[in-house]
Amino acid sequence: MCCLNIAGEWFNVDPEAVISQALQTGGGPNVSDAYTINGLPGPLYNCSAKDTFKLKVKPDKTYMLRLINTALNDELFFSIANHSVTIVDVDAVYVKPFDTETLLITPGQTTNVLLKTKPYSPNATFFMTARPYATGQGTFDNSTVAAILEYESPKTIHSSQLSLKNLPLFKPTLPPLNDTAFAANFTSKLRSLASAQFPAKVPQKVDMRFFFTVGLGTNPCPRNQTCQGPNGTKFAASVNNVSFSSPTTALLQAHFFGKSNGVYIPDFPITPIFPFNYTGNPPNNTMVSTGTRLVVMPFNTSVELIMQDTSILGVESHPLHLHGYNFFVIGQGFRNFDPNKDPAKFNLVDPVERNTVGVPSGGWAAIRFQADNPGVWFMHCHLEVHTSWGLEMAWVVLDGKLPNQKLIPPPADLPKC
Repeated sequence: MCCLNIAGEWFNVDPEAVISQALQTGGGPNVSDAYTINGLPGPLYNCSAKDTFKLKVKPDKTYMLRLINTALNDELFFSIANHSVTIVDVDAVYVKPFDTETLLITPGQTTNVLLKTKPYSPNATFFMTARPYATGQGTFDNSTVAAILEYESPKTIHSSQLSLKNLPLFKPTLPPLNDTAFAANFTSKLRSLASAQFPAKVPQKVDMRFFFTVGLGTNPCPRNQTCQGPNGTKFAASVNNVSFSSPTTALLQAHFFGKSNGVYIPDFPITPIFPFNYTGNPPNNTMVSTGTRLVVMPFNTSVELIMQDTSILGVESHPLHLHGYNFFVIGQGFRNFDPNKDPAKFNLVDPVERNTVGVPSGGWAAIRFQADNPGVWFMHCHLEVHTSWGLEMAWVVLDGKLPNQKLIPPPADLPKC
C-alpha cells in the first residue's frame, strides 16, 4: 500500500502570512507557487525535476493507493497515464468497486484505489498528474503537478540505462478545469456496499429537516482599511446568510459548563432567512450577517439536511465537511432544490457514506445522519479561504440518558487557556 498526498500546496512564503494578508485586505489569498505529490513538486515546475516522487511497481501486481487531497483551496482531478484504477473506498468507508481513468477528490477527502499493473515490464514511465477542478470566479493555482509511476527495471538491463531521458514518457489527459459534468458523473457512481457485512444504516425516518444555503457574499469594509471586495466591501461567506464569527471562549467548553451566554446563541436559522432564486439572477444585496449562532438538537435526532449553492458572486462547488459524524449522501442535483419533486429521487438504499461532500456548482446536495455523538461539532467548507470568510456553523448535540450517551468531562490535566 502506498499513500499519495495529491496534492499539497507549496508556498514560497509563510502560509500564515498569506492568510493574514488576505484577511486584512478582505480579498482572496495569494495562490500557491506549486502543487506537490507527497511533498514534491515534480518535473513540470521550473528547477524541480530532481524533486519528483517516483512510485516503483512490478508487473502484473495489484497495489492499493491511498489518495488524500491536502491542498488548502482546490478540488483536484487525478489520473495515471495508460492505467485505470478501481475505487474501493472513500473517507474510510467501502464502496461498490468501479473502474475509472480519472477521479475527483476535494480537500480533506480520501480515496482508496486498486492499481493493477501491466502483465509485462514496459520500457516506459508514466506520469501521475493532478490539477484543479475550479468553478469559482476567483484566482487559483492553474498548474499541474506530476509524479512518476515507474516499473522496476528488468534484470537484463542495468538500472543506469533507464532514465527519463531515454524512455518513452506517457502523460494522462485530465478533464477541463471547469468540467462540472465529469464531477457530477463521477460522484453519481459512488455507492455504499449495503451488504449484510457492511450495511448502509441510512435513517429511514427524519426527526428534523434543515435547508442551508451556502455561498459567498460581502461585509462592510472596516474603517481605515482598504478592502478588495466588490465596491470596496470585504469578502465574506455564509450558511443561511450567517457568516460565522469565532468566539474567544471554546464552544465545547461553554456548552459543557453551561456558560453559553455571551459565547453563542442557540438560534441558527434552519431555513434561509431571505428566500430567493438561489441559482438564478443574484439579488442586489450581497451583504451577510455575522454571528455565532448554533443549532441545538436532542441526542439521537435523525437529521436530513439540504445544502444549496447560491449564485451570489457566482456559483461554485463547495466541499462541506462535518466533524464528529459520517453521513449518507442521499441525493444531488443542479439548479434549485425542489421539495415537491426531488425527495422522490433520494437513494435510501445504498447511498455513499462519507464525511465530506461536494455541493455541486449551481446545485444542491442532500444528506442524512443520526446525531448520536454528543458535543459541539463544526460543519464548514473545506476550501480554506471560504472557512476564513465564515462559511461554517456548528451543531450542539445534547446528552442522552445513558452513561455512554453523555459528553465526557475534560481531562484533569487539560491546560487552561
